[in-house]
Amino acid sequence: MARAMLEYTKTVLQKVSFDAKLFSKELKKAISRLLPNEIAELEIWLQMFINDKPELKPSLIYLKA
Repeated sequence: MARAMLEYTKTVLQKVSFDAKLFSKELKKAISRLLPNEIAELEIWLQMFINDKPELKPSLIYLKA
């Protein structure tokens, strides 16, 4: 089930990536719900996903907190 939550989170983040504010909000929610190892995996995925979306890069600050 935990794996399903990570995949669901990725899907949601992809769908809201058109709006940086909404993306940040969903990322904060995801970080509060995922396990530490899933957050690490999400961080790797995010680095690749937002590589060509500079408007989303400020949201990475939530991973460092």
